[in-house]
Amino acid sequence: MHGNAFNPIEIPAWVWDRDESREILKNRDVVRLFNLAVKYSGASQTRLSTATGIAQGHVSLIIRGRRQVTDLEVYERIATGLGLPDHARMLFGLAPLDLASPTGDHDDNHQEQADELTARIEAAAAIDPVMVMILSTDTNNLRLLDRRLGGVAIADKMRAQITQVERAHQHAVRPGIRAQLAHVLAETSSLAGWQAINTGALNDAWDHYEHAKAAAREADDPAVLAYVSGEQAYVLMELGRPAEATELLQYVHATYRDRIPARLRTWMSAAEAEGAAILGDESTCRAALDQAAALLPEGDADPDMPYLSVNAHHLGRWRGACLVRFGDPGTVEDLRSALAGMDGTYNRAESGVRCDLGHALLARGEPEAAQPHIQRAQQLATMTGSRRQRRRIEELARAVKRSLH
Repeated sequence: MHGNAFNPIEIPAWVWDRDESREILKNRDVVRLFNLAVKYSGASQTRLSTATGIAQGHVSLIIRGRRQVTDLEVYERIATGLGLPDHARMLFGLAPLDLASPTGDHDDNHQEQADELTARIEAAAAIDPVMVMILSTDTNNLRLLDRRLGGVAIADKMRAQITQVERAHQHAVRPGIRAQLAHVLAETSSLAGWQAINTGALNDAWDHYEHAKAAAREADDPAVLAYVSGEQAYVLMELGRPAEATELLQYVHATYRDRIPARLRTWMSAAEAEGAAILGDESTCRAALDQAAALLPEGDADPDMPYLSVNAHHLGRWRGACLVRFGDPGTVEDLRSALAGMDGTYNRAESGVRCDLGHALLARGEPEAAQPHIQRAQQLATMTGSRRQRRRIEELARAVKRSLH
């Protein structure tokens, strides 16, 4: 029944007329759609991968609910690979292949789609500024949970939030409300992108930032657009492409410097310094850190930018993380000061600070002092599900062990 991996997937035509199948298609529920293909055609994950052009590992993640499909082009490949007839394609939100007779024997689908679209537009019409504020507050609450627990612990909540905001934005008609929803969508997609970076899902992260940038452009908010574009540079850093990341950061900063607040410019300069540090360019790194310090305003955050929190302690952490790469003797005190200034709500960030402090102490020939910081960093990274942090911590833990024996 499973057949050759390269054989086309053949699902009986009557399957698409079942109420369950129609619901799956309307909701674009790819998990259940793949399960239908397995149930009615005996398709393996290998056959699903071959038919849709989606890597087998990604097919597995989709089926387990750990990866989302968001791109129209991927939906199109899925529809083609599973052999969806035109009426099923239309329920799936895609154009029919036979434009001359798009519905075949399913003439009621046009009216059904019109009714569904009308219902969604009417539902979106009920959204007012208060409801937008509620959605924005929900995203901010998810951001706070992410800082404490990490993205893995709130993955289901994040998926639900993105789906809710996307649907509201997609069917909103009034320009003012639509722009406000685009702003919330940009922030939510950016948060999802950062979580994906920390779990090592870099392709997902890139896609989230592309969606965030598109939403930020529609919202016509240069600060959000600059921020999400700058965060996207971290995907390049994680891919081992720091030169391109630094070039992107410098371009974004130069483009928006006159239209964004000082705190965001501080963040941009510190991010540029981080890129320069990875490249081993100490003079550029120090110049960018000095610029960040000069730009830093008072306080911890700006009300108009809940997605960004940068103060003197954060900048001290950034400085330490950069200069530890150059063996700067002042790094240890910078990082100890940054650690002392943390309020216990930034667990993933604390893991990073302790990791950097352990690195600095180890470089100073103090492995005994480094060990407890690295152990605590490992606990926090495990708790928040940060694969990004765990890789580096494991390397430092091995280096400490070698130094102690």
